[in-house]
Amino acid sequence: MRAVTIERFGPPEGLVPTDLPDPVPGPGQVVIAAEAIGVGGVDAVIRRGTIGRAGVEPGYVPGSEAAGTVVAVAEDVDRAWIGRRVWAFTGVGGAYAERVVAAVGDLTPLDDGFSAIDAVALGSAAPVARFALAHGHLVAGERVLVRGAAGSIGIAAVELAVQLGASAVAVTAGSPARGERLRALGATHVLDRQGQGDGPSSYDLVLDIVGGSAMPDFLDRLAPNGRLVLVGAVAGMPSADFGGRLLAAFQQSRSFATFSLDSVPRDALAAERAELFRSAAAGTLTAVVDDVLPLADAAAAHRRMDDGEVFGRIVLTP
Repeated sequence: MRAVTIERFGPPEGLVPTDLPDPVPGPGQVVIAAEAIGVGGVDAVIRRGTIGRAGVEPGYVPGSEAAGTVVAVAEDVDRAWIGRRVWAFTGVGGAYAERVVAAVGDLTPLDDGFSAIDAVALGSAAPVARFALAHGHLVAGERVLVRGAAGSIGIAAVELAVQLGASAVAVTAGSPARGERLRALGATHVLDRQGQGDGPSSYDLVLDIVGGSAMPDFLDRLAPNGRLVLVGAVAGMPSADFGGRLLAAFQQSRSFATFSLDSVPRDALAAERAELFRSAAAGTLTAVVDDVLPLADAAAAHRRMDDGEVFGRIVLTP
């Protein structure tokens, strides 16, 4: 089968198309003929080598989600899965390939007519947004800021926050054009990447997908009893002493939390993902696809991510 592997850590040119043996499912696993493969920020972080390389050596196949048709199952898996269209989580790697392996517990069936491309645009991102908003205890009438809203998680968070009744949904965006696209999806205020612009002076909830050295500045934007939930770190981890900003405003009762889908039970996660897919099929949630590229062009997809050009998600097709 054709796949893309990381042959050199660092720039996108380290991603190289190659031929690999067709995979064989292990216990509890299935093999899927991929129709669409999601390109995510975690893939880029792994490719750069910026979160360490434990268990990741040259020849590693990146990618965490794919959608397609089950073509083989392990002996201990119900053969009724064969021929079913599914979305699949493949872990921290393995999806940039024509055939991918996933645990049966990490599959979400796709309804007839629901696009595999839309499935990978939403399959990881929308549940992160849904559960992170719940983790931040968002209630109707509160003011929300989504930092780094032009990616697939941020776009879903904007739409879902609006549906939950937020009184204001501000976003940070890298350009006025991106800001206008986010307004069309429900954002009420557009700020620059530093959080400056015509928006509320404080927020009840900040959903931060960026992280990095500037994250503590957004703690200062929290209202009394405000919460910041860190769901991503595409700009790297904040400095270890960021908690000092919270302590300096002790009387404001502000709080900080992280959120990862790893903390959500698999059954609950699969049920929520299926519901989000139904919302997308009904038109109440938007699968924003920046571009669809051939699998062999994975390096080009990563180059565009590194350049900050992507709005939504890039999808690869074998």
